[in-house]
Amino acid sequence: MTTTDATKAPPATRVRSTFLHDMFIVFRRAMRLALRNPVWTVMGLAQPILYLVLFGPLLKPIAAAVGARNAYQLFVPGLLVQLGMFGALFVGFGLIGEWRDGVIEAERVTPAPRSALVLGRVLRDVVVILVQGIVLTVVALPFGLRAPLGGIALGILTAALLGAAFASVSYAVALTLKSEDALAPLLNGIALPLLLLSGILLPINSRTAPAWLNWVSDINPLKHVVNGIRAEFLGDLTTPTALWGYVLTAALVVVGVWVGTRTFRREDR
Repeated sequence: MTTTDATKAPPATRVRSTFLHDMFIVFRRAMRLALRNPVWTVMGLAQPILYLVLFGPLLKPIAAAVGARNAYQLFVPGLLVQLGMFGALFVGFGLIGEWRDGVIEAERVTPAPRSALVLGRVLRDVVVILVQGIVLTVVALPFGLRAPLGGIALGILTAALLGAAFASVSYAVALTLKSEDALAPLLNGIALPLLLLSGILLPINSRTAPAWLNWVSDINPLKHVVNGIRAEFLGDLTTPTALWGYVLTAALVVVGVWVGTRTFRREDR
């Protein structure tokens, strides 16, 4: 496109082009940093694999009792949600380091849209979780995971999108607190109850939990996301359970990105 053509382009087109360009620049820098120091990526994947190896075999005798045809169709979706949640929830620690080094301040003085500053980083986190999810699923195959390929792919994508929601919130909280000492206990205090009530290890329903615990878990959106991915691993892609998982995952992404973008904009004032 020539200079004259760019000048004649509609304003909306120029804004969109700038947004995508700036988002890619932020993504490229964030990905380069992740590749230079892959410790967080490896450690984030190590915990789900340990669960898979050490806890997965214990589920085989009780899989049928909770309505699962295959123990790993029940277990791996929960591990994917764990990966998407914990793989993204602690990315805010890196942002605090960037803020302390003046990187965030330098980005704010540029004309880059604040949403691009958030989404560029979030896109890096989504790519990392996608790779981790693929590795985790491949490792689960020799243990006995049997699921349709389309369901597996959709489940990994759902977990990655869930990671986008939590990464956005993590960046927002980190930029608000600006302290690792405050961020760690806050995120742990939120993440652990959400994860336990989501039924990642065993389904939480009227057959496996007391009525009060089942009721509390029902208001946890992660429970429905986990159940949705389990339905995908069973090949039930259009059942109400799967649809609820899609809807709640999309809603969490929208809310998370909105919170992250709003926080970046508020810091400009």
